[in-house]
Amino acid sequence: MSSPAARAAPRACADRVPRAGVVTDGMRWISIAVFAAFAAACSGQVAGGSTDGAKVFAAACARCHGERGRPPQQMVDQLGVRDLTGAEWKARRALATVEHQVRQGAASGRMPAFTGALTDAQIKAVAAYVMTLGE
Repeated sequence: MSSPAARAAPRACADRVPRAGVVTDGMRWISIAVFAAFAAACSGQVAGGSTDGAKVFAAACARCHGERGRPPQQMVDQLGVRDLTGAEWKARRALATVEHQVRQGAASGRMPAFTGALTDAQIKAVAAYVMTLGE
């Protein structure tokens, strides 16, 4: 038979471990800290919140469209990404159309909508920057 002290040891530990569904103050603060860290990382601060069109383009657009608006051939072949420096595109581009495309994305779904990821000021800035590409 075990001693009373030996029987009490597991109970003492069990008293310190929260039951399922019980949230302690320590757990609450850890959860808040983790949530705050994720929220800061996903806050929509593309390009650090900058409204410099070139910086926004580098952070949000260059992966597909290339650093200076000319996409890698693989992106053209696989996704049909437009060359923003090409004569055909330049001939029919308009600031309002570029802003709309950035906000709403492509009707084909190949380009995502950036509403919510970019601020209104960032959308206007990147659209103005796109208008200068290839010149």
